[in-house]
Amino acid sequence: MNTVTQTIDLKKSRDGVGLQPGYFARRDVWDWLFAALVAVGSAWAFIQYGTAMDIYEKWILAGTVPSLIWLGWFWRPLRSLTVVVGAFSLLAIWLYQAPGGGADLARSEQVFLLKYFISSQSAILWMSVLFFMSTAFYWVGMFTRAGATFEALGSRLAWVAIGLALIGSLVRWYESHQIGPGIGHIPVSNLYEVFVLFCWMTAAFYLYYEDRYATRSMGAFSMLIVSAAVGFLLWYTVVREAHEIQPLVPALQSWWMKLHVPANFIGYGTFAIAAMLAFAYLIKQSAGETRWYKLAPLWLLGVVLCFEPIVFRQNAADKGGSYWFIYFGVSALIVAAIIFGRRRIAERLPSYEVLDDVMYKAIAVGFAFFTIATVLGALWAAEAWGGYWSWDPKETWALIVWLNYAAWLHMRLMKGLRGTVACWWALVGLAITTFAFLGVNMFLSGLHSYGEL
Repeated sequence: MNTVTQTIDLKKSRDGVGLQPGYFARRDVWDWLFAALVAVGSAWAFIQYGTAMDIYEKWILAGTVPSLIWLGWFWRPLRSLTVVVGAFSLLAIWLYQAPGGGADLARSEQVFLLKYFISSQSAILWMSVLFFMSTAFYWVGMFTRAGATFEALGSRLAWVAIGLALIGSLVRWYESHQIGPGIGHIPVSNLYEVFVLFCWMTAAFYLYYEDRYATRSMGAFSMLIVSAAVGFLLWYTVVREAHEIQPLVPALQSWWMKLHVPANFIGYGTFAIAAMLAFAYLIKQSAGETRWYKLAPLWLLGVVLCFEPIVFRQNAADKGGSYWFIYFGVSALIVAAIIFGRRRIAERLPSYEVLDDVMYKAIAVGFAFFTIATVLGALWAAEAWGGYWSWDPKETWALIVWLNYAAWLHMRLMKGLRGTVACWWALVGLAITTFAFLGVNMFLSGLHSYGEL
Protein backbone atom coordinates (compact mmCIF):
# COMPACT_ATOMS: atom_id res chain seq x y z
CA MET A 1 0.00 0.00 0.00
CA ASN A 2 2.84 2.39 0.85
CA THR A 3 4.54 1.65 -2.48
CA VAL A 4 1.34 2.44 -4.36
CA THR A 5 0.91 5.69 -2.42
CA GLN A 6 4.49 6.72 -3.10
CA THR A 7 4.05 5.96 -6.82
CA ILE A 8 0.90 8.12 -6.98
CA ASP A 9 2.61 10.95 -5.09
CA LEU A 10 5.62 10.73 -7.42
CA LYS A 11 3.33 10.89 -10.48
CA LYS A 12 1.50 13.91 -9.01
CA SER A 13 4.81 15.64 -8.43
CA ARG A 14 5.93 14.99 -12.00
CA ASP A 15 2.59 16.29 -13.32
CA GLY A 16 2.74 19.36 -11.11
CA VAL A 17 -0.29 18.23 -9.07
CA GLY A 18 -0.12 18.84 -5.35
CA LEU A 19 2.64 21.44 -5.71
CA GLN A 20 0.30 24.46 -5.73
CA PRO A 21 1.19 27.06 -3.07
CA GLY A 22 -1.13 27.35 -0.11
CA TYR A 23 -3.99 29.84 0.11
CA PHE A 24 -2.06 32.44 2.07
CA ALA A 25 1.10 31.90 0.03
CA ARG A 26 -0.85 32.95 -3.08
CA ARG A 27 -1.63 36.37 -1.58
CA ASP A 28 0.33 39.27 -3.07
CA VAL A 29 1.38 42.52 -1.43
CA TRP A 30 -1.88 44.25 -2.47
CA ASP A 31 -3.93 41.54 -0.79
CA TRP A 32 -2.06 42.05 2.49
CA LEU A 33 -2.24 45.84 2.18
CA PHE A 34 -5.99 45.58 1.71
CA ALA A 35 -6.25 43.33 4.76
CA ALA A 36 -4.25 45.82 6.80
CA LEU A 37 -6.49 48.71 5.68
CA VAL A 38 -9.62 46.81 6.67
CA ALA A 39 -8.17 45.88 10.06
CA VAL A 40 -6.98 49.44 10.77
CA GLY A 41 -10.26 50.95 9.60
CA SER A 42 -12.27 48.60 11.82
CA ALA A 43 -10.04 49.36 14.80
CA TRP A 44 -10.53 53.10 14.20
CA ALA A 45 -14.31 52.61 13.99
CA PHE A 46 -14.24 50.69 17.28
CA ILE A 47 -12.19 53.40 19.02
CA GLN A 48 -14.30 56.21 17.57
CA TYR A 49 -17.77 54.72 17.97
CA GLY A 50 -17.35 51.77 20.34
CA THR A 51 -19.18 53.52 23.15
CA ALA A 52 -22.32 53.68 20.96
CA MET A 53 -22.24 49.91 20.26
CA ASP A 54 -23.72 47.14 22.35
CA ILE A 55 -21.95 43.80 22.72
CA TYR A 56 -23.71 42.27 19.71
CA GLU A 57 -22.75 45.15 17.42
CA LYS A 58 -19.14 44.83 18.55
CA TRP A 59 -19.20 41.15 17.59
CA ILE A 60 -20.74 42.03 14.22
CA LEU A 61 -17.93 44.52 13.63
CA ALA A 62 -15.35 41.91 14.59
CA GLY A 63 -16.91 39.38 12.23
CA THR A 64 -17.01 41.93 9.41
CA VAL A 65 -13.21 42.20 9.34
CA PRO A 66 -12.36 38.64 8.18
CA SER A 67 -15.48 38.51 6.01
CA LEU A 68 -14.58 41.69 4.12
CA ILE A 69 -10.96 40.63 3.76
CA TRP A 70 -12.01 37.25 2.36
CA LEU A 71 -14.44 38.89 -0.08
CA GLY A 72 -11.70 41.23 -1.29
CA TRP A 73 -9.34 38.30 -1.79
CA PHE A 74 -12.02 36.16 -3.42
CA TRP A 75 -13.08 38.81 -5.93
CA ARG A 76 -10.45 41.47 -6.36
CA PRO A 77 -12.62 44.27 -7.80
CA LEU A 78 -14.21 44.52 -4.35
CA ARG A 79 -10.89 45.72 -2.92
CA SER A 80 -10.90 48.88 -5.00
CA LEU A 81 -14.62 49.40 -4.35
CA THR A 82 -14.11 49.08 -0.58
CA VAL A 83 -11.21 51.52 -0.50
CA VAL A 84 -12.99 54.14 -2.65
CA VAL A 85 -16.25 53.87 -0.70
CA GLY A 86 -14.41 54.12 2.61
CA ALA A 87 -12.40 57.15 1.49
CA PHE A 88 -15.40 59.11 0.19
CA SER A 89 -17.54 58.21 3.21
CA LEU A 90 -14.84 59.50 5.55
CA LEU A 91 -14.55 62.62 3.41
CA ALA A 92 -18.28 63.23 3.78
CA ILE A 93 -18.09 62.77 7.55
CA TRP A 94 -15.18 65.22 7.69
CA LEU A 95 -17.07 67.78 5.60
CA TYR A 96 -19.99 67.61 8.02
CA GLN A 97 -17.77 68.84 10.86
CA ALA A 98 -18.47 72.46 11.75
CA PRO A 99 -15.55 74.88 12.32
CA GLY A 100 -16.41 75.14 16.01
CA GLY A 101 -16.46 71.35 16.48
CA GLY A 102 -19.18 68.74 16.14
CA ALA A 103 -21.29 67.72 13.18
CA ASP A 104 -23.74 70.10 11.51
CA LEU A 105 -26.23 68.52 9.09
CA ALA A 106 -27.04 71.96 7.68
CA ARG A 107 -23.68 71.79 5.92
CA SER A 108 -25.27 69.38 3.42
CA GLU A 109 -26.74 72.50 1.78
CA GLN A 110 -23.64 74.67 2.24
CA VAL A 111 -20.66 72.54 1.22
CA PHE A 112 -20.38 71.96 -2.54
CA LEU A 113 -19.31 68.28 -2.42
CA LEU A 114 -22.00 67.39 0.12
CA LYS A 115 -24.76 69.30 -1.65
CA TYR A 116 -24.15 67.89 -5.11
CA PHE A 117 -22.33 64.58 -4.69
CA ILE A 118 -21.75 62.78 -1.37
CA SER A 119 -24.46 63.66 1.11
CA SER A 120 -26.67 60.61 1.43
CA GLN A 121 -29.50 61.89 -0.74
CA SER A 122 -27.20 63.33 -3.42
CA ALA A 123 -25.21 60.10 -3.70
CA ILE A 124 -28.37 57.99 -3.95
CA LEU A 125 -29.83 60.25 -6.64
CA TRP A 126 -26.58 59.91 -8.61
CA MET A 127 -26.84 56.16 -8.11
CA SER A 128 -30.31 56.25 -9.66
CA VAL A 129 -29.18 58.22 -12.71
CA LEU A 130 -26.15 56.00 -13.30
CA PHE A 131 -28.12 52.77 -13.03
CA PHE A 132 -30.52 54.09 -15.68
CA MET A 133 -27.58 55.07 -17.88
CA SER A 134 -25.88 51.70 -17.33
CA THR A 135 -29.03 49.84 -18.38
CA ALA A 136 -29.39 52.04 -21.46
CA PHE A 137 -25.78 51.40 -22.54
CA TYR A 138 -26.22 47.65 -22.13
CA TRP A 139 -29.30 47.77 -24.36
CA VAL A 140 -27.65 49.99 -26.95
CA GLY A 141 -24.88 47.41 -27.03
CA MET A 142 -27.44 44.77 -27.95
CA PHE A 143 -28.37 46.50 -31.20
CA THR A 144 -25.18 48.17 -32.44
CA ARG A 145 -22.01 46.95 -34.07
CA ALA A 146 -19.95 48.59 -31.34
CA GLY A 147 -21.82 46.49 -28.80
CA ALA A 148 -18.76 45.54 -26.76
CA THR A 149 -17.84 49.21 -26.26
CA PHE A 150 -21.30 50.19 -25.05
CA GLU A 151 -21.54 47.15 -22.79
CA ALA A 152 -18.17 48.03 -21.26
CA LEU A 153 -19.49 51.54 -20.55
CA GLY A 154 -22.61 50.03 -19.00
CA SER A 155 -20.49 47.81 -16.78
CA ARG A 156 -18.28 50.67 -15.59
CA LEU A 157 -21.28 52.89 -14.86
CA ALA A 158 -22.83 50.06 -12.83
CA TRP A 159 -19.66 49.91 -10.71
CA VAL A 160 -19.77 53.68 -10.10
CA ALA A 161 -23.48 53.45 -9.21
CA ILE A 162 -22.77 50.70 -6.67
CA GLY A 163 -20.04 52.83 -5.13
CA LEU A 164 -22.38 55.81 -4.81
CA ALA A 165 -25.12 53.62 -3.33
CA LEU A 166 -22.73 52.39 -0.66
CA ILE A 167 -21.40 55.90 0.03
CA GLY A 168 -24.97 57.19 0.30
CA SER A 169 -25.95 54.39 2.67
CA LEU A 170 -22.93 54.80 4.95
CA VAL A 171 -23.31 58.59 5.06
CA ARG A 172 -27.04 58.19 5.77
CA TRP A 173 -26.10 55.92 8.68
CA TYR A 174 -23.84 58.67 10.03
CA GLU A 175 -26.45 61.37 9.43
CA SER A 176 -29.07 59.43 11.36
CA HIS A 177 -26.87 59.45 14.46
CA GLN A 178 -26.51 63.25 14.25
CA ILE A 179 -30.27 63.94 14.33
CA GLY A 180 -30.71 63.04 17.98
CA PRO A 181 -30.17 60.41 20.69
CA GLY A 182 -31.69 57.02 19.85
CA ILE A 183 -32.46 57.87 16.22
CA GLY A 184 -29.30 56.56 14.58
CA HIS A 185 -29.65 53.17 12.86
CA ILE A 186 -28.29 51.11 10.00
CA PRO A 187 -30.13 52.18 6.81
CA VAL A 188 -32.09 48.97 6.14
CA SER A 189 -35.23 49.81 8.11
CA ASN A 190 -37.82 50.98 5.55
CA LEU A 191 -38.73 50.49 1.89
CA TYR A 192 -36.64 53.43 0.71
CA GLU A 193 -33.50 52.11 2.38
CA VAL A 194 -33.98 48.48 1.41
CA PHE A 195 -34.64 49.41 -2.22
CA VAL A 196 -31.22 51.10 -2.27
CA LEU A 197 -29.84 47.90 -0.72
CA PHE A 198 -31.61 45.78 -3.35
CA CYS A 199 -30.28 47.90 -6.23
CA TRP A 200 -26.59 47.75 -5.33
CA MET A 201 -26.64 44.15 -4.14
CA THR A 202 -28.37 42.92 -7.29
CA ALA A 203 -26.00 44.88 -9.51
CA ALA A 204 -22.97 43.61 -7.60
CA PHE A 205 -24.03 39.98 -7.93
CA TYR A 206 -24.66 40.47 -11.63
CA LEU A 207 -21.21 42.03 -12.12
CA TYR A 208 -19.67 39.03 -10.38
CA TYR A 209 -21.35 36.65 -12.85
CA GLU A 210 -20.35 38.97 -15.69
CA ASP A 211 -16.72 38.71 -14.60
CA ARG A 212 -16.91 35.00 -13.82
CA TYR A 213 -18.36 34.05 -17.23
CA ALA A 214 -16.44 36.73 -19.19
CA THR A 215 -19.56 38.03 -20.95
CA ARG A 216 -21.36 41.35 -20.64
CA SER A 217 -24.32 40.43 -22.83
CA MET A 218 -26.40 39.35 -19.82
CA GLY A 219 -26.30 42.90 -18.48
CA ALA A 220 -29.18 44.23 -20.57
CA PHE A 221 -31.61 41.87 -18.86
CA SER A 222 -30.05 41.78 -15.39
CA MET A 223 -29.78 45.57 -15.09
CA LEU A 224 -33.37 46.00 -16.28
CA ILE A 225 -34.65 44.73 -12.93
CA VAL A 226 -32.31 47.15 -11.14
CA SER A 227 -33.66 50.07 -13.17
CA ALA A 228 -37.22 48.97 -12.39
CA ALA A 229 -36.34 49.07 -8.69
CA VAL A 230 -34.81 52.54 -9.14
CA GLY A 231 -38.03 53.68 -10.81
CA PHE A 232 -40.01 52.53 -7.78
CA LEU A 233 -37.48 54.15 -5.45
CA LEU A 234 -37.83 57.55 -7.12
CA TRP A 235 -41.63 57.37 -7.03
CA TYR A 236 -41.55 56.34 -3.37
CA THR A 237 -39.24 59.26 -2.59
CA VAL A 238 -41.63 61.77 -4.16
CA VAL A 239 -44.90 60.32 -2.84
CA ARG A 240 -43.83 59.44 0.70
CA GLU A 241 -40.80 61.72 1.11
CA ALA A 242 -39.19 58.48 2.22
CA HIS A 243 -35.67 59.88 2.06
CA GLU A 244 -36.34 61.66 5.35
CA ILE A 245 -34.67 59.78 8.21
CA GLN A 246 -37.22 58.64 10.81
CA PRO A 247 -36.78 57.02 14.25
CA LEU A 248 -37.15 53.26 14.35
CA VAL A 249 -40.35 51.67 15.57
CA PRO A 250 -39.73 49.53 18.69
CA ALA A 251 -39.86 46.20 16.81
CA LEU A 252 -36.95 47.30 14.60
CA GLN A 253 -34.73 48.45 17.45
CA SER A 254 -32.72 45.25 17.42
CA TRP A 255 -29.28 44.16 16.28
CA TRP A 256 -30.97 41.23 14.49
CA MET A 257 -32.03 43.69 11.77
CA LYS A 258 -28.36 44.18 10.77
CA LEU A 259 -28.16 40.47 9.84
CA HIS A 260 -31.68 39.49 8.82
CA VAL A 261 -32.38 42.23 6.26
CA PRO A 262 -29.11 42.03 4.21
CA ALA A 263 -29.38 38.22 4.08
CA ASN A 264 -32.96 38.54 2.85
CA PHE A 265 -32.01 40.93 0.09
CA ILE A 266 -29.19 38.78 -1.17
CA GLY A 267 -31.95 36.26 -1.76
CA TYR A 268 -34.27 38.78 -3.42
CA GLY A 269 -31.49 40.13 -5.64
CA THR A 270 -30.23 36.78 -6.89
CA PHE A 271 -33.77 35.48 -7.45
CA ALA A 272 -34.40 38.59 -9.58
CA ILE A 273 -31.23 37.97 -11.63
CA ALA A 274 -32.27 34.35 -12.19
CA ALA A 275 -35.72 35.42 -13.41
CA MET A 276 -34.35 38.01 -15.83
CA LEU A 277 -31.90 35.49 -17.28
CA ALA A 278 -34.78 33.04 -17.58
CA PHE A 279 -36.59 35.71 -19.60
CA ALA A 280 -33.44 36.11 -21.76
CA TYR A 281 -33.36 32.34 -22.26
CA LEU A 282 -36.97 32.34 -23.49
CA ILE A 283 -36.28 35.27 -25.84
CA LYS A 284 -33.28 33.44 -27.29
CA GLN A 285 -35.39 30.31 -27.66
CA SER A 286 -38.11 32.20 -29.57
CA ALA A 287 -35.70 34.00 -31.93
CA GLY A 288 -36.73 32.10 -35.04
CA GLU A 289 -40.40 31.74 -34.16
CA THR A 290 -42.83 33.58 -36.46
CA ARG A 291 -46.18 32.13 -35.41
CA TRP A 292 -47.88 34.66 -33.14
CA TYR A 293 -49.61 32.06 -30.97
CA LYS A 294 -46.24 30.49 -30.16
CA LEU A 295 -45.17 33.88 -28.81
CA ALA A 296 -48.36 34.30 -26.77
CA PRO A 297 -46.67 33.47 -23.43
CA LEU A 298 -44.09 36.20 -24.00
CA TRP A 299 -46.77 38.70 -24.97
CA LEU A 300 -48.66 37.76 -21.80
CA LEU A 301 -45.53 38.27 -19.73
CA GLY A 302 -45.08 41.68 -21.35
CA VAL A 303 -48.65 42.67 -20.49
CA VAL A 304 -48.10 41.67 -16.85
CA LEU A 305 -44.87 43.68 -16.66
CA CYS A 306 -46.46 46.74 -18.24
CA PHE A 307 -49.62 46.80 -16.16
CA GLU A 308 -47.82 46.27 -12.87
CA PRO A 309 -47.42 50.07 -12.40
CA ILE A 310 -51.21 50.48 -12.50
CA VAL A 311 -51.38 48.51 -9.24
CA PHE A 312 -49.09 50.99 -7.52
CA ARG A 313 -51.03 53.93 -8.94
CA GLN A 314 -54.33 52.65 -7.57
CA ASN A 315 -52.78 51.81 -4.22
CA ALA A 316 -51.18 55.24 -3.92
CA ALA A 317 -54.54 57.05 -4.01
CA ASP A 318 -53.65 58.70 -7.34
CA LYS A 319 -50.47 60.29 -5.97
CA GLY A 320 -47.86 60.31 -8.68
CA GLY A 321 -50.35 58.94 -11.20
CA SER A 322 -48.73 60.65 -14.19
CA TYR A 323 -45.40 59.15 -13.16
CA TRP A 324 -46.81 55.64 -13.36
CA PHE A 325 -48.36 56.30 -16.78
CA ILE A 326 -44.91 57.31 -18.04
CA TYR A 327 -43.48 54.22 -16.38
CA PHE A 328 -46.15 52.13 -18.10
CA GLY A 329 -45.32 53.65 -21.49
CA VAL A 330 -41.59 53.05 -21.10
CA SER A 331 -42.24 49.47 -19.96
CA ALA A 332 -44.46 48.83 -22.99
CA LEU A 333 -41.80 50.18 -25.36
CA ILE A 334 -39.08 48.06 -23.76
CA VAL A 335 -41.12 44.86 -23.88
CA ALA A 336 -42.15 45.50 -27.51
CA ALA A 337 -38.54 46.23 -28.49
CA ILE A 338 -37.38 43.01 -26.84
CA ILE A 339 -39.98 40.85 -28.57
CA PHE A 340 -39.60 42.46 -32.02
CA GLY A 341 -35.81 42.57 -31.76
CA ARG A 342 -35.48 39.06 -30.37
CA ARG A 343 -33.39 37.76 -33.28
CA ARG A 344 -30.70 40.39 -32.82
CA ILE A 345 -30.85 39.94 -29.05
CA ALA A 346 -30.51 36.16 -29.40
CA GLU A 347 -27.33 36.61 -31.43
CA ARG A 348 -25.78 38.73 -28.68
CA LEU A 349 -26.81 36.59 -25.73
CA PRO A 350 -24.45 33.89 -24.45
CA SER A 351 -25.20 30.21 -24.97
CA TYR A 352 -28.13 28.40 -23.42
CA GLU A 353 -25.67 26.56 -21.17
CA VAL A 354 -24.28 29.81 -19.73
CA LEU A 355 -27.73 31.33 -19.15
CA ASP A 356 -28.94 28.12 -17.53
CA ASP A 357 -25.85 27.79 -15.33
CA VAL A 358 -26.00 31.39 -14.09
CA MET A 359 -29.73 31.03 -13.40
CA TYR A 360 -29.09 27.89 -11.35
CA LYS A 361 -26.17 29.38 -9.39
CA ALA A 362 -28.08 32.59 -8.67
CA ILE A 363 -31.03 30.62 -7.29
CA ALA A 364 -28.71 28.38 -5.26
CA VAL A 365 -26.96 31.39 -3.67
CA GLY A 366 -30.27 33.16 -3.09
CA PHE A 367 -31.84 30.10 -1.52
CA ALA A 368 -28.93 29.66 0.90
CA PHE A 369 -29.10 33.26 2.09
CA PHE A 370 -32.90 33.34 2.15
CA THR A 371 -32.79 30.25 4.39
CA ILE A 372 -30.34 32.00 6.72
CA ALA A 373 -32.54 35.11 6.71
CA THR A 374 -35.62 33.05 7.58
CA VAL A 375 -33.88 31.42 10.53
CA LEU A 376 -32.57 34.80 11.72
CA GLY A 377 -36.06 36.25 11.33
CA ALA A 378 -37.50 33.51 13.53
CA LEU A 379 -34.92 34.26 16.23
CA TRP A 380 -35.68 37.98 15.95
CA ALA A 381 -39.43 37.27 16.22
CA ALA A 382 -38.84 35.23 19.37
CA GLU A 383 -37.04 38.19 20.92
CA ALA A 384 -39.51 40.86 19.73
CA TRP A 385 -42.86 39.06 19.96
CA GLY A 386 -42.20 36.04 22.14
CA GLY A 387 -42.60 33.33 19.48
CA TYR A 388 -40.54 31.96 16.61
CA TRP A 389 -43.46 31.73 14.20
CA SER A 390 -46.91 33.32 14.23
CA TRP A 391 -48.21 32.71 10.67
CA ASP A 392 -48.13 36.44 10.07
CA PRO A 393 -48.81 37.15 6.32
CA LYS A 394 -45.18 38.16 5.77
CA GLU A 395 -43.93 34.98 7.43
CA THR A 396 -46.40 32.83 5.50
CA TRP A 397 -45.36 34.27 2.16
CA ALA A 398 -41.68 33.97 3.09
CA LEU A 399 -42.34 30.27 3.63
CA ILE A 400 -44.05 30.05 0.23
CA VAL A 401 -41.01 31.68 -1.40
CA TRP A 402 -38.70 29.25 0.39
CA LEU A 403 -40.77 26.21 -0.61
CA ASN A 404 -40.94 27.37 -4.24
CA TYR A 405 -37.17 27.62 -4.63
CA ALA A 406 -36.57 24.50 -2.55
CA ALA A 407 -38.77 22.61 -5.02
CA TRP A 408 -36.97 24.23 -7.99
CA LEU A 409 -33.56 23.18 -6.68
CA HIS A 410 -34.81 19.70 -5.82
CA MET A 411 -36.11 19.19 -9.34
CA ARG A 412 -32.86 20.57 -10.74
CA LEU A 413 -30.59 18.33 -8.70
CA MET A 414 -32.71 15.19 -8.60
CA LYS A 415 -34.53 15.31 -11.95
CA GLY A 416 -32.22 17.45 -14.08
CA LEU A 417 -34.68 20.32 -14.52
CA ARG A 418 -33.54 22.45 -17.46
CA GLY A 419 -34.78 24.63 -20.30
CA THR A 420 -38.23 26.12 -20.79
CA VAL A 421 -39.90 24.68 -17.67
CA ALA A 422 -37.05 25.84 -15.42
CA CYS A 423 -37.24 29.33 -16.93
CA TRP A 424 -40.98 29.74 -16.51
CA TRP A 425 -40.70 28.41 -12.98
CA ALA A 426 -38.00 31.02 -12.20
CA LEU A 427 -40.27 33.77 -13.56
CA VAL A 428 -43.19 32.54 -11.44
CA GLY A 429 -40.75 32.50 -8.52
CA LEU A 430 -40.02 36.19 -9.09
CA ALA A 431 -43.77 36.96 -9.06
CA ILE A 432 -44.14 35.09 -5.75
CA THR A 433 -41.09 36.83 -4.30
CA THR A 434 -42.34 40.26 -5.40
CA PHE A 435 -45.69 39.66 -3.72
CA ALA A 436 -43.94 38.51 -0.55
CA PHE A 437 -41.78 41.64 -0.61
CA LEU A 438 -44.27 44.32 -1.74
CA GLY A 439 -47.70 42.75 -2.19
CA VAL A 440 -48.04 41.75 1.45
CA ASN A 441 -47.27 45.34 2.48
CA MET A 442 -49.85 46.67 -0.01
CA PHE A 443 -52.78 44.32 0.44
CA LEU A 444 -52.35 42.51 3.76
CA SER A 445 -51.67 43.60 7.32
CA GLY A 446 -49.84 42.03 10.20
CA LEU A 447 -46.89 42.34 12.50
CA HIS A 448 -44.70 43.48 9.59
CA SER A 449 -46.99 46.35 8.53
CA TYR A 450 -44.40 49.01 9.39
CA GLY A 451 -43.15 48.72 5.79
CA GLU A 452 -46.49 49.63 4.15
CA LEU A 453 -46.72 51.69 0.97
